[in-house]
Amino acid sequence: MPELPEVEVTRRRIAPVLLGRRIARVNTTRPSYFFLTPPGKLRSALVGTTSTEIVRHGKYLVARLDSGAGLLLHLGMTGQLFTSDVHSPRLLRKTARAALAPGEQRGFQPDAHTHLMLEFDDGGPSLYFRDVRKFGKVRLLNEKLADPRLDRLGTDALAIEPAELYERTRDRKVPIKSVLLDQAVLAGVGNIYADEALYLAGVRPARAARRVTREECAALVRAVKRVLGRAIEAGGSSISDFVGPDGSDGHYQDERWVYSRTGERCRRCATPIRRLVIGQRSAHFCPQCQK
Repeated sequence: MPELPEVEVTRRRIAPVLLGRRIARVNTTRPSYFFLTPPGKLRSALVGTTSTEIVRHGKYLVARLDSGAGLLLHLGMTGQLFTSDVHSPRLLRKTARAALAPGEQRGFQPDAHTHLMLEFDDGGPSLYFRDVRKFGKVRLLNEKLADPRLDRLGTDALAIEPAELYERTRDRKVPIKSVLLDQAVLAGVGNIYADEALYLAGVRPARAARRVTREECAALVRAVKRVLGRAIEAGGSSISDFVGPDGSDGHYQDERWVYSRTGERCRRCATPIRRLVIGQRSAHFCPQCQK
């Protein structure tokens, strides 16, 4: 699932394609749970508008339109937001990927999973929102850019302060990793970066949140920001479906300390990385470096 770094990379790279360009045509697939606003209403509201700003909170993007409305975009688990002129094997079906010769590039043609397509009046590249599993979401927002999904979010993970995290953990008996994954506490952090931050802070993922000290909360906040910042620099993680708007892969997966490295040696102490399940999610940690 795209987490904060992937969404921030998408925001930064999609901005030059989206901002200041007038939407001439909107194509959609049929109504489904992907569309929180019905496709017909979406088409009529977007045509003729221009995006003036695109912001991110947690894993959500909001594009402000010159009409005063806004467009909420959420990549969900497998969402891909990219331009029509990119090339990437991750945009192709598995059979098409397997048929590619080494080094061969094949342009993307909109398919049944390309649910939103924006064409612009300057004739330049279109913008596609593709999602195989339809857990992504699109919604037209009013002038206040209000939405229940946004209202439920806690502090953005890049803006959280140690004192806030410490206060939010005091009455929590659940594992500290569950708190880091709670979007009402820390917006944007998912499974990959929670494991990585806990490792850098030296805290085991299963420890009760209320037993994490003030000093450890400060270390966790530093670790969260360090991991997220480095992942953004690396273009995110392309472990499965994520691809940047320009067709490029992320590379943070090549730098992982613990995530999905079960049985491999810790890069610091050579102890084998362990895996356990917390709240139906995998958690990876070093039993020597994390207490």
